[in-house]
Amino acid sequence: MTGMKLRTSRRRTIAAAVLFVCVIAIPLAQAQKLAGPNRPSAVPEGYVITPFGYFHPSCVRGVGSGETVLADGRVQHADGTVDATAPVCSYPHYTARGEVVTRGGSEAGPLTITHSWIEDGATTTTTAYGKLTADWPVPSAPTTYHGQTVYLFPGLVDYQTDQTIIQPVLGWNSFFGEVWSIASWNCCPSGTSQYSSPVQVSTGDTIFGQIKSMCKAGVESCAKWKITTQDKTTHKSTILSKTPSEGQTFNWAQSGALEVYEIVECSDYPPDDATTFSKVVLYDYNYQKIANPGWSFTDYYNGLDPQCNYGGQVSATAVTLDY
Repeated sequence: MTGMKLRTSRRRTIAAAVLFVCVIAIPLAQAQKLAGPNRPSAVPEGYVITPFGYFHPSCVRGVGSGETVLADGRVQHADGTVDATAPVCSYPHYTARGEVVTRGGSEAGPLTITHSWIEDGATTTTTAYGKLTADWPVPSAPTTYHGQTVYLFPGLVDYQTDQTIIQPVLGWNSFFGEVWSIASWNCCPSGTSQYSSPVQVSTGDTIFGQIKSMCKAGVESCAKWKITTQDKTTHKSTILSKTPSEGQTFNWAQSGALEVYEIVECSDYPPDDATTFSKVVLYDYNYQKIANPGWSFTDYYNGLDPQCNYGGQVSATAVTLDY
């Protein structure tokens, strides 16, 4: 965690604003949620909410089962055919505060998402991680609705470059409307974001998330990763397989994070008051379990409105996020 507090404003951003590219059209019922009237004024109408900020819908693509995103952004389909060209995002995307992040896939400056990333447990290493797993429950539905979206997830990031985050995500009002759903995500050096086919889940279910290098032990910067998000109660899962790292070395881990959009009042959160990520296990790039990763709780909610009894606690294998 050395230096993390000093670099938080820049780092926290990436965690909330990253994804990748895909290829297949996802049915309308599975599309990302459109940003509502509470979005920042700079965000155009018709943009959608992702775990990485506001994107034009053409820049958010679903990756189907059996499909692989190649290093150059093209997609290899289950039948072995490969797209002739890679999808290109021709629109800017915005942070949760409405600041432009990219135009046409090029960086417009450091990411600065602050009002969506609320709190997390995190740690860093001087080498790289090879695998991260965690369990967490599906909370109750919020008791009020103002168009808000709530995300809960663990994740891996390249601490030096802040270009990409890979994560198994539980989201409320993310897909399918005002329900909980899961999907595996990767985001956005190319300016587009990528997710696996979403699956609806229910309050009380247990979610399992895993992020794993697909290289043999000893490779610090693996080119391909597998992200699995599973409902252990129903045994349904959604997987982003062989997703590219875009040259990133994942040396910054989140044991659990809370990210939100368009929260108007505290009852827009689940009434459970807290979510605990348990059975958190972090491995180094040799696939050796790290007994005490040195997780540290970090808050990003100072000055935000509303204030909703935020806080948290960490241990070697768990993090609790209060809201």
